[in-house]
Amino acid sequence: MDALLKGLAVNYLAACDFSKAGKSWQVILPAASLVKAAERLHAADYFIEDVCALDCEEGFVVTYHFAHFAIPGRVALRVVAPHDAPAVPSIAGIFHGAEWHERETRDFHGVVFEGNPNLIPLLMDPDMADCFPLRKEPKSRAKMRDVLEAGQVVHCDPAFDLMTPAAPPDASDAAQAPAGDKATA
Repeated sequence: MDALLKGLAVNYLAACDFSKAGKSWQVILPAASLVKAAERLHAADYFIEDVCALDCEEGFVVTYHFAHFAIPGRVALRVVAPHDAPAVPSIAGIFHGAEWHERETRDFHGVVFEGNPNLIPLLMDPDMADCFPLRKEPKSRAKMRDVLEAGQVVHCDPAFDLMTPAAPPDASDAAQAPAGDKATA
């Protein structure tokens, strides 16, 4: 997978245990790399399985799942779209089957797929086109690193820390509590 994505901006690339994660590779890309990555997967005879989104603290994690008839395993391409302007480029011009999935993801999460030729409501009533039932309240959102399997990291851009495990609490913080706090607690 590393060779297939060579030369593209990639934030995070990890090999995954298919038996645990249902995929062999997880790739988190900046939105600007998505179309080129999809073109390369298409040229390598991958096909699209689905498109979905997950509402996390950091934004909407838009995931494209790909598989191959001759190569075992699945590939997950992910892009994080910000909550204030959730938009990613459409890959419907490369994988025509993505058009339907992008529409469904727009219906439920409000992510706009720029360049999708038919981004009209698919499952939602057109009168409710701005009601996104799978968006979460901010307090209900989890961090990406808590809901996505990290996998065996092959590459992580130094500026990308969304999958970095949280630092354990500093033991010295508890030791520095004022002595009176223990007696009144």
